[in-house]
Amino acid sequence: MALVFLLYALFASVFTISKMSLQYAQPFFFVGTRMLFAGVLMLAYQFFRDRANFVFLKKDFLYFLALGFFSIYLTNVLEFWGLKYLTSFKTCFIYSLSPFVSALLSYFLLAEKMNRKKWLGLLVGFSGFIPILLTTTQDEEQAGHLMVLSWAEIAVIIAAVSSVYGWILLKQLVADRNYTPFMANGVSMLIGGSLALFHSSLVETWDPLPVTEAIPFMECAMLLIIVSNLICYNLYGSLLRKYSPTFMSFAGFTTPFFTALFGWFYLDEIVSLPFFISATIVLSGLFIFYLEELKKPYIIQT
Repeated sequence: MALVFLLYALFASVFTISKMSLQYAQPFFFVGTRMLFAGVLMLAYQFFRDRANFVFLKKDFLYFLALGFFSIYLTNVLEFWGLKYLTSFKTCFIYSLSPFVSALLSYFLLAEKMNRKKWLGLLVGFSGFIPILLTTTQDEEQAGHLMVLSWAEIAVIIAAVSSVYGWILLKQLVADRNYTPFMANGVSMLIGGSLALFHSSLVETWDPLPVTEAIPFMECAMLLIIVSNLICYNLYGSLLRKYSPTFMSFAGFTTPFFTALFGWFYLDEIVSLPFFISATIVLSGLFIFYLEELKKPYIIQT
């Protein structure tokens, strides 16, 4: 059980480290360099560990392109841009939309069934985001608004949706087209990282690079690669063999609380009352949504 909470504490630290990294480099450049390096590492691991599955078929190029665009480029570019103006815990909290977005996309794209209780859970869950989205900071004001939402909030919401769609694309490549996760993620990271660097060259100042302090920038990049791309990726897969996906989804909601703690301690962020109100409502929505699945037996793999 301790490893589950360690996993989500590590996931939370990703938002804290990402927020800190923006002090040393421009967001698009940071995303591009980190993803390119992580992609090379994953492909190198695949090549030396399992060369027989180090394959890339031309007919699947559009699948890889879509995965690289949505899962890597769009998700991370919008997340990091929004993170410039939002607190780390608010950014993380918006990402808690993922289970609800996943349910909607599965309903519309994969024809999965939804009963009344699940629709009620979705309604309660989505309504829980209203209190925290209605609170703004001075930094958010700089990003501008579209009606009641800041552009930074909209960017992170789109990033969360894009991330979920990316998981669907990844599942298609791994389950339907028989690529290994390392191969699929490695190629998509090279594509997404290249797109992010190209975007950076158009809108960020290269003089000679969009980096203010090189050593802290490299430290943050390496930390994120180690924590997010290597440790969390493998630990999550390992824990799914012991715990049910439903339990992992519930436990995952501890991530915003860890992020709030780290943001308060390391970034001097102030955690306001709307955060806890939203968290209570969203957790209620998750409970209603997963109520029937909680009654189902789950066979633990050994």
